[in-house]
Amino acid sequence: MSRPPRGPHPETGVSLLTSIRKSLVPIHREGYPFIAIAVVIAIGLLMVSTFFGMLAVGLAIWTALFFRDPERVTPLRDGLVVAPADGRISQVGLALPPRELGLSETPLMRISIFMNVFNVHVNRSPVSGRIEKIAYKPGLFLNADLDKASEDNERNGLIVRGTHGPVGVVQIAGLIARRIVSFVHEGEDIGAGERFGLIRFGSRVDVYLPVGTRVLVSEGQITTAGETVLADYTATAARDIAFRVS
Repeated sequence: MSRPPRGPHPETGVSLLTSIRKSLVPIHREGYPFIAIAVVIAIGLLMVSTFFGMLAVGLAIWTALFFRDPERVTPLRDGLVVAPADGRISQVGLALPPRELGLSETPLMRISIFMNVFNVHVNRSPVSGRIEKIAYKPGLFLNADLDKASEDNERNGLIVRGTHGPVGVVQIAGLIARRIVSFVHEGEDIGAGERFGLIRFGSRVDVYLPVGTRVLVSEGQITTAGETVLADYTATAARDIAFRVS
C-alpha cells in the first residue's frame, strides 16, 4: 500500500503563497529610497539603543505605509467624476482655478480633498481624457487645509479634457509635503482612476468642474482615490431626488 505524501500538497503551498501576496499592499517605487534609508537608520539605532531603535522601526513601518499603492476598482460609467485622492473633503464650493492653468476666468465648482500623513498619497485621474496641460508653480508650504494654500502653496495642475469638457486637477503641497511628483506628460491619454502623480507627506488635491455639475459629496466625507464618485455630469434634479428617496 502506498503511503500518502508527507507535508502540504504542492498546490496548497502555491495557493498559500498567492494568498499572502494578494494580502500585501504594493509599495510605489517612489518610496523605495525612503524606506531603505529608514530601515538603515533603524538598524543602526537598534545597535546603540533599544528605545530609539524601536522608534526608528516604527518610523520605517510608517514610511512603508505612506508609499503604499493599493489597486482600486474605478466605476467607468460615462459622466462620472471620481476622487483623485484618498482623504477628507475639506471644501465644496465656487472658486477661481489657478491662473497658470488658464482653465477659466470665472469661478468653477471646486472640490478639495485634504490628505493627512496616514492616507495613500498616490493620486488618480478623476476622468478619462487627454492631458491638455500641466502647469507647475513653486510656492510656500502652508497648512494645505487652509483656503489660502490654494493660492500661495507650491502646486502642480493638470487639465484633463474628457468627453464632457475640461477638468482641472491641482496637487497642492502642504505643511510637511516638500515634493510633488508627476507620472504623466502633456498630450498623453489617461483613463479614469489611472495614476498621474504623488505628493510626499501630507497635502491636498483640488478638482475644478463646470458650474452646474451635480456634486454628489459633501464636506467632511471620506474619499477613496479612483473609487469614490465626486460628481455626475449626466445627473438631473429628478434623478437626484429619486436616488435620495430610494
